[in-house]
Amino acid sequence: MDLGIKGRVAIVAASSKGLGKAVALGLAREGAKLALCSRNGATLTATAEEIRNETGAELFARAVDVTSAGQVKEFVSGTAQRFGRLDICVTNAGGPPAKPFAETTLEDWEAAVRLNLMSAVYFAREVLPSMRKQKWGRFITITSASVKQPIDNLVLSNSVRSAVSGLAKSLSNECAADRVLVNNVCPGYTLTDRLSELSEKLARAQGTERDEVVGQWTRQIPLGRLATPEEFANVVVFLASERASYITGASIGVDGGFIKGVY
Repeated sequence: MDLGIKGRVAIVAASSKGLGKAVALGLAREGAKLALCSRNGATLTATAEEIRNETGAELFARAVDVTSAGQVKEFVSGTAQRFGRLDICVTNAGGPPAKPFAETTLEDWEAAVRLNLMSAVYFAREVLPSMRKQKWGRFITITSASVKQPIDNLVLSNSVRSAVSGLAKSLSNECAADRVLVNNVCPGYTLTDRLSELSEKLARAQGTERDEVVGQWTRQIPLGRLATPEEFANVVVFLASERASYITGASIGVDGGFIKGVY
């Protein structure tokens, strides 16, 4: 199937590793031109070179702190100057600390809002006007399965990422008449460095082994295994494509059946 992405310009945030890197690679394989950002410049450079070598994609990469409105603005402006247009924006950021409410400080809350909610707001402010003007665009937020079913000890993610899904739904209604589609993708347990760190932290808290924690998660998933980043990326790439032309305002789970709710 031709997804109609070839030649499109795609921004992917937090794309030096994990889910963001998988999404960037998936878009590059379909012929998109990429603008990548991450806080870690060295890791980002290595990732950009890896994607370029595999796919031959045109790339623009810059170290960006997505909690800074000014840095996001400069990055988006640099992307537009480099490629002449903006078509796709995938917002993404690392998860906030895993803590129960009683152990969560006000500073933790403020940091989580800046990292996960405000970063999406900053990108939306910068990319949506040009997308709406050209009458085509895809704005996709990456959150978590926790927006559909709260996960124990992830009160920050449960709360702040749910705000991002509310933002995406609101934007989808505002932008639909201009053929700009806005969707939210909700990963479940996926084999990334972030998940490895979380499993090790939970193992220490429970006085058990990391494999036991992973086993606890796996037993909750009807498919009986964790996802690969590529499996998640495939859904994002489809939503960024011409083939997803009648999907907007959706929060789509990629979780192997982990979420037990009907919707």
